[in-house]
Amino acid sequence: MRRLAPILHVLGLVILLFSFTMLAPLVTALIAQDAAQHAFDESFAVTLAAGLALWLAGLRWRRELKVRDGFLLVLLVWTGLPAFATLPFLIYAPEMGFTDAYFEAISALTTTGATVMSGLDTLPPSLNLWRHLLNWLGGMGIIVLAVAILPLLGIGGRQLLKAELPGPIKDSKLTPRIADTAKLLWAMYAALTVVCAVALKLAGMSWFDAVCHAFSTMSLGGFSTHDASVGYFDSPLIEAVLIVFMLLAALNFVTHFLAFRQRSLAAYRHDPEVRGVLGLVVASCLGISLYIWQAGVYPGFLTALRHVSFNLVSLATDCGFASTDFNSWPIFAPMWMLLLSCVTASSGSTGGGLKMIRTVLMLRQGVRELEHQLHPAALLPVKIGGHAVPNQIVFAIQAFVMMYIATIVTMTLVLLASGLDFVSAFSAVIACINNAGPGLNEVGPGTNYASLDDFQTWVLAFTMLLGRLELITVFVLFTRAFWRG
Repeated sequence: MRRLAPILHVLGLVILLFSFTMLAPLVTALIAQDAAQHAFDESFAVTLAAGLALWLAGLRWRRELKVRDGFLLVLLVWTGLPAFATLPFLIYAPEMGFTDAYFEAISALTTTGATVMSGLDTLPPSLNLWRHLLNWLGGMGIIVLAVAILPLLGIGGRQLLKAELPGPIKDSKLTPRIADTAKLLWAMYAALTVVCAVALKLAGMSWFDAVCHAFSTMSLGGFSTHDASVGYFDSPLIEAVLIVFMLLAALNFVTHFLAFRQRSLAAYRHDPEVRGVLGLVVASCLGISLYIWQAGVYPGFLTALRHVSFNLVSLATDCGFASTDFNSWPIFAPMWMLLLSCVTASSGSTGGGLKMIRTVLMLRQGVRELEHQLHPAALLPVKIGGHAVPNQIVFAIQAFVMMYIATIVTMTLVLLASGLDFVSAFSAVIACINNAGPGLNEVGPGTNYASLDDFQTWVLAFTMLLGRLELITVFVLFTRAFWRG
C-alpha cells in the first residue's frame, strides 16, 4: 500500500482537476436551460469528492514518481477518467448502460471518435459540448495538462510525460523544464484550436458547431454535433477548412512551435515526416479520386476529388469525420483509406497509428538489410534528416511494429470468434487501434458502433486504450520485471 499511495495521491489530484472540466458544460446547460443540467451538477460533485478523497488519503506519502510509477499512473488515469466521464451520460440517459457510456467516454478521451450514440442533432448542447471537450482534452493528453500544473504543488511530472507522450517527442525538449514544455505544447494546441474555430465560423458554421468541431479537429477526435457528421453542412468551404486543420493536427506540434518561434517555414522543410505525410496524402487523394471516378461513383472528377479528399484526409489523419458514406464505394478505396490511418500521422501529433517516422525508419531498415545481402561487411547506418539513427532505436521500433501487428491479428480473431464478420471486425480493430473512428460494413460511417454486443464493445474499448498509449505503456505492466522488487 505504501508503494501505491503516492500513485493514488497523484491520481486523486488528476481526477480533482478533471472534475473542473465539467464546469464548462454545466455553464452551457445553465445558459441553454437544457435537460442535462442536473447530470452535470451531480457528476461534478461526485468526481470532485472522489478526487479530493484520493488526494487527501495519499497526502502523507507524496514523493517524486519513479519510471514504473509513471506507467502505472498513466494506465490508471486513462482507465479511470473515462469512468468519471460516463457520469453525465448515465445520469441523463440511464438506459444507455455503463458499457455504452464507457465506450463513448473512452472513445472521446482517446480521440478515437467511434460513437454508439444517435440523435446527436437533438442532444442537449451541454452533452454535445462534453463529448467534444473530452476529445480536446484527450488530444494532447490530460496527463500533459497535469504535468504543467503538478510541479506547482511539489509533484514532479517527468515520468508521467515520458510514459504518455508518443514517439520521438519524448526526447525532444523544447525547454529545460518539463512543466514549461507541457505548457508550450498546450499553448500551441489551444492557439490552433481558436484559429480553427474562427475559420469554421467564417466558413458558415454556428459558433457552437464551430467550437465543437474545432475541438474534434485539432484533437483528431472526429466527434460531430450531427448524426450526418460533416455531411450535414454540405459545404466545400467548411470541408476545405477542416482539411487544412486536420493536416496541421497530424503534424508534430514541436515543428509548429519551432516554425512559430522562428517565424519561418524552414522547420517544416527540415522535418522528415512532413514530406512523407503530405506526399502520401496528396498522391492518395489524386489516385483514389481517379479510381472511384472511373468506377462511376461520381459523374465528374472534381466531385470525386472533393469527396475523396475530405474523407481520405479525415481517415488517414485518424480524425474520423465523414461527409458521405464511403463504405458504399468500391472496397479498395475505403480499405486503402483505412490502412493510411496506420502510418500517416506524425510523432508528437494528436494522431494515432504507427506514425510516419516509424514507417520511414522501417522502410529504410528494410533497404539496409537488402544492401547488407550484397555488402555484408559494409557499415550502413539508417539515417533520418541527415542523422544516423542508433540501432537500439531501430530495434525498439521493430519490436513495436511486431506488437502492433500481433495486436491487430489477435483482436480481429477475438471479434471473429464473437460472431462479427471479417470486414467489420478487421476494420473496427484498425480504426480503434489507430484511434481513427469509423470502420467498414457494420461499423461504417453510415452507421455507428451501437450494433455491437457488450463483449465486442469492451474488446474495442481496450483496443482504443492500447492505441492511445501505444501498446508498450500497457503491455509493460504485464511483465514480471515490472512487479518485481
